[in-house]
Amino acid sequence: MQHHRISDATARALHDAGLSVDEVRRVIARALDEDFADGPDVTTNSTVPAEHVSRARFVSRAEGCVAGVPVARAVLEMVCSPDALTFESVAEDGSIVHAGDLVISVTGPTRGLLTAERTSLNLLGHLSGIATATQRWAKELSGTKAKVRDTRKTLPGLRSLQKYAVRCGGGVNHRMSLGDAALVKDNHVVAAGGVAEAFARVKAASPSIAIEVEVDTLEQLSAALAAGADLVLLDNMSPTTMREAVAIAERHRQSTGRSVILEASGGLSLGVARDVAGTGVDYISVGGLTHSVTVLDIGLDLEDVTTN
Repeated sequence: MQHHRISDATARALHDAGLSVDEVRRVIARALDEDFADGPDVTTNSTVPAEHVSRARFVSRAEGCVAGVPVARAVLEMVCSPDALTFESVAEDGSIVHAGDLVISVTGPTRGLLTAERTSLNLLGHLSGIATATQRWAKELSGTKAKVRDTRKTLPGLRSLQKYAVRCGGGVNHRMSLGDAALVKDNHVVAAGGVAEAFARVKAASPSIAIEVEVDTLEQLSAALAAGADLVLLDNMSPTTMREAVAIAERHRQSTGRSVILEASGGLSLGVARDVAGTGVDYISVGGLTHSVTVLDIGLDLEDVTTN
């Protein structure tokens, strides 16, 4: 299948969202190639005359936070061609919708709309599901200094889109790749011979990047602070232990003048969000935002079928 271009308006919307137009095109093209691996859309082409034009209404079936509208637009344009489509109404990414609310209304060739339906809904529903889950965490943490943060537990090829959806929901992104920041984890500590040794090696190799150190005991926290760490991930600690860690970090700040950013991580659920935030940590890391999220149920309905 020939993939059409993306309109300038959609390209600007993707760019303004911090997304790479070329990367979004590649993701969509890969998805469409799966649909057309064995030829054209047999069902649609057999049942819908080529001249049919319809209005497609993307409607939310549940309450949630929208993310991925410009991505869904890009899918429709790559299948149908921007010149064949008229977008009449779109929700803004980051907005809250309820059951029955319109997310996108677009008029275009019926065959193209139906062919693009599943890929556009897959991406829109998945990204909106991430934004919805993130928004629930952000709401639960409202009034505290803690922010919900994502991880690299993302689906292959979809990291930038999934992390964008986290931002739409009010969350904060962790590192995007292995090279833009360092995270010294337990296995690195074992290989290097200790927390201080691991930190020192990364600092010597890459002095300009942020280095976060994962610890699971207060003793390791003290070692990380003594080594010079400014970001520490508290792994699988109870709220009681986290409070002690926050107190240690505060004493460190008072004695050295250096503030330390603390991030809680490890099997945390929405039910304990307030308790964890109450310990005084800066971030709460939640891998489930991207690796096991439930999609937001969005459907597509055709109406006003006409002929040219």
